[in-house]
Amino acid sequence: MSSRLVIFGSLPPTPLPHWDSQGSQVSLLALSSLTGREVLTPFPGLGTAEAPAQGGAHLKQCDLLKLSRRQKQLCRREPGLAETLQDAAHLSLLECQFQFRHERWNCSLEGRTGLLKRGFKETAFLYSVSSAALTHTLARACSAGRMERCTCDDSPGLESRQAWQWGVCGDNLKYSTKFLSNFLGPKRGSKDLRARADAHNTNVGIKAVKSGLRTTCKCHGVSGSCAVRTCWKQLSPFRETGQALKLRYDSAVKVSSATNEALGRLELWAPARLDGPTKGLAPRPGDLVYMEDSPSFCRPSKYSPGTAGRVCSREASCSSLCCGRGYDTQSRLVAFSCHCQVQWCCYVECQQCVQEELVYTCKH
Repeated sequence: MSSRLVIFGSLPPTPLPHWDSQGSQVSLLALSSLTGREVLTPFPGLGTAEAPAQGGAHLKQCDLLKLSRRQKQLCRREPGLAETLQDAAHLSLLECQFQFRHERWNCSLEGRTGLLKRGFKETAFLYSVSSAALTHTLARACSAGRMERCTCDDSPGLESRQAWQWGVCGDNLKYSTKFLSNFLGPKRGSKDLRARADAHNTNVGIKAVKSGLRTTCKCHGVSGSCAVRTCWKQLSPFRETGQALKLRYDSAVKVSSATNEALGRLELWAPARLDGPTKGLAPRPGDLVYMEDSPSFCRPSKYSPGTAGRVCSREASCSSLCCGRGYDTQSRLVAFSCHCQVQWCCYVECQQCVQEELVYTCKH
């Protein structure tokens, strides 16, 4: 899949991902008012099997999204897709902020547009976590009954109505990946190194979701015996996918381009290292790839707001996060519940305790 995909943001009217007129690239991150302190839920707004938006409401939601003409047509034919795109944007943003909460670049919304124009490791992570979130959310939307044209995964001998009744409706990853391929547009080669790198990182995100697919089984029978066993496919929590992509970010491979004479097209190529093979090698399908060394992110720039004022841990992160500028120490009083006892019947009674807490923030 050569299409590029990056989705971050909030609900309309703020625009979500932008695909070009051919539907082959997505390079605009929609901004939101998120602060990074919100509670991260596995699927915002996707916890119950609600009926998809109907009629004019659904069509209006599709019109608010910044999509190509072909993608807007697909959206209008797929009740529930607009909400799913919004859920995926929200999920990918919160997961990125969680994974980088202790790093100099903390996935802040400020500077995102400038970052996406470069080939940094951070850009690679954005593409991978965005495609992973959309793949994951589409599969879960099917099993939650949020999409009209898909239901549960193809569990042998199990109808969707039975699956929902028994609580064993599998996540439909097969439909999700097939629809995503169609939504992004046909595969085609590219002579542009950046486009190939973005497509590679997008596929890394999709593969990370696929690797988290598990078979879960439920026993039926008298007194819990396993006389009958029903099995279905279930995706691992998205937090695990985010952690896997963060590890791949930490070991990302710097690449350049080389022409494959046999195929007559540009290929990604990792230059030879002093401690590695004498010849360069193509990156593995699971490697995140980048082309440019990242800035330090210490000072404000068009890529990030810098680290001044960031809260850090004196033992673990202040040295790196504050970039040698040092840190300020402040004392504050924190109230919390303590000495809790269960009273008859039936509540818990607690006292209010106060303790002093030291907070460390990076100097300007």
